[in-house]
Amino acid sequence: MSGMFGLPDKAMMDAGAYAMAQGGHQVYLPRGGYGNAADAAVASGMAFLQAELEKQDPKVREPLTSVTWQRDIVAKTGGGWVEYTSTFDTSYATSGANQHGIVGSATTAVPVIQVDMNKNLFPVLTWMNVLKVKFVDLQKSKQIGRNLEDLMNKGVRLNYNKTLDKNVYEGFGDYGTTGLLNDPNVTVSAVAKGASTQTKWNTKTADEILQDVNSMLVAGWTASEYDMKGMPNHILVTPEAYAYIGLHKVSEAADKSILEYLLENNIAKRQGKDITIEPCRWCIGAGAGNTDRAMAYANDEDMVYFDITVPNTRAMTQPDLLQAAYLTLYAAQMGPVKFNYFQPVGYFDGI
Repeated sequence: MSGMFGLPDKAMMDAGAYAMAQGGHQVYLPRGGYGNAADAAVASGMAFLQAELEKQDPKVREPLTSVTWQRDIVAKTGGGWVEYTSTFDTSYATSGANQHGIVGSATTAVPVIQVDMNKNLFPVLTWMNVLKVKFVDLQKSKQIGRNLEDLMNKGVRLNYNKTLDKNVYEGFGDYGTTGLLNDPNVTVSAVAKGASTQTKWNTKTADEILQDVNSMLVAGWTASEYDMKGMPNHILVTPEAYAYIGLHKVSEAADKSILEYLLENNIAKRQGKDITIEPCRWCIGAGAGNTDRAMAYANDEDMVYFDITVPNTRAMTQPDLLQAAYLTLYAAQMGPVKFNYFQPVGYFDGI
């Protein structure tokens, strides 16, 4: 049987072996045949087929991260480019000795109502990021079916949302702002010790944890003069505390977790108001002495919110010839967290 160039198969194999011995150079085959052979060092591994034999996963994995501000606070948008936002508070009082206004037919002491109105100013912070796409890199990405600008856009949005997260929970100390978990006007309390003489939830029974939750709710309710709008409906705890109450049952004989038990048996539920308990990584070390902090508050825009006067906006794009790149400016404005009422809010350290 003959192979290529009319050579017997054995002769073809001998020619291939000879070619390998020549280091992969073009070699002359008997009877006028020419051929190319791979380098001997890579022939056994078939490296020249690596790209063809490679199975690519087209999905690009983004960084693992957590952004939860949308869950825990209301954001009011709009207002445009400004320096400050403001709110107004009012309080009432009466002048004179007859404060209750009960008079008789001969009474001349009629109380006069007084109104005190205050204006509160809050600074607005401007956020900016520049997206820089190299011209050559952009063209290369098109060759492989990737959108480099889209990937960078996702990075800009992630950075923006992480900035909002910090603004909501901690604020920016360098600019004199605070967040949900560190406002100096909020009352701070220590969580009561359990039978174990410890305050952390993973050392307490279900009933002791329920007592802590009810204490948080009643504190806000009482401070609000028992107005149900002031009853907290949102509790933030550390992920560790949340995992404990979510994974452990009320007792060995029970079929409900401690979390379910808390949500169904708290004082707010008895008053027809549902509460939520959520894990928040910003609670870790937020308390006095770097203890873990829980926060109970009324998650309602009448009670607490923050402003996004200008949402994340693609402001301008221009080419830079010296850098051979396209530059795009993204900009936004945000305000600090505003507590309209401090009565329904409480910090509870030690959980």
